[in-house]
Amino acid sequence: MEVIFGVFFHFVGGFASGSFYIPYKKVKGWAWESFWIVGGLFSWLIVPPLAAWLTIPGFFDIIKATDGDILLWTYFFGLLWGIGGLTYGLGVRYLGVSLGSTIILGLCSVFGALVPAVYYNFVPTKGKDSITTLATTHWGQLVLIGIVICVIGIIICGRAGTLKERDLKAGTADVEDNKDYKFGLGIVVAIISGVLSACFAFGIDAGSHMATVADDAWRAANNIVDPTRHFLYKNNVTYIVILWGGLTTNFIWCMILNARNKTFGNYTDKKTPLFKNYLFSAIAGTTWFLQFFFYGMGESKLGNGASSWILHMAFIILIANMWGLVLKEWKGVSKKALTTLIIGITTILLSVILVGYGNNVKDKETPKTTAQIQANK
Repeated sequence: MEVIFGVFFHFVGGFASGSFYIPYKKVKGWAWESFWIVGGLFSWLIVPPLAAWLTIPGFFDIIKATDGDILLWTYFFGLLWGIGGLTYGLGVRYLGVSLGSTIILGLCSVFGALVPAVYYNFVPTKGKDSITTLATTHWGQLVLIGIVICVIGIIICGRAGTLKERDLKAGTADVEDNKDYKFGLGIVVAIISGVLSACFAFGIDAGSHMATVADDAWRAANNIVDPTRHFLYKNNVTYIVILWGGLTTNFIWCMILNARNKTFGNYTDKKTPLFKNYLFSAIAGTTWFLQFFFYGMGESKLGNGASSWILHMAFIILIANMWGLVLKEWKGVSKKALTTLIIGITTILLSVILVGYGNNVKDKETPKTTAQIQANK
């Protein structure tokens, strides 16, 4: 039952992530940077502490009591992730919800799995898996094979993008539904986003002490002795610090764009539907945060950070591509382009499943602690 709830929570989180950009398409008369930062204020500044306040008593005291180095590294990864989140929005703008999300999240899965493993090879840390461990264990080899397959899937999706661009130039695809489509620029920002978006997972790891404190307080308050049971909302306090970093990079860049493009007037321009623009931006920003709200709930049920991250990515890819079809982003393209996209998406999903399976094999192969054995008797 715990696994079923975990998968369900990840599906809801994936649905939120794959759908958050849709309300932005209802914003009229505003430049991209204007609606992006308005939505971002809800994503990174307003909703996260509200969620923590509703779920974690004394959450701010946990932050204040945390060592400065932990806060600094958590915030730093948030800064890097913020660049990834910023370019995610641009990637979706230039490639569309379907193709942009698929490429970015595929890359995010790859780097989220590889970068920590390489780091821990040079800085051995208890409980962390190095690239050597991956290369010399059965489960690790499954993960590496999955990563290679993911890269192949990304390349196939890139090919679908070039075919779509050719159809647009030939006039066979629906230009109106793809007026912002720019494959060359889009693929560059998608790669940057895919690499840096993985830093959110690193931020969760860097700030795990705060989540542990919240978890321990919940276990003590509820007399929980089973070491496999964890607080459903423990990560909500860590998100606050990570998202401060994300807000910093996005706010600075959007203000630069507002100044460069002379779009500061968007926020008070009565010629635009101001109420609706603020409302849809707020809905988009809130929906965006919900992905991690439910991600934390899913992880607490599944008890495996790596598998949870992979499952989260898989659901987002599925939902994003569903929206791509609903929004007619591939309307009028050649059968070859659409078939290539489907093959690419299927390949990436196969890789995600394989990586998740590898992590599950790891769980079965890893000996349980004495406390866990006694708790399960």
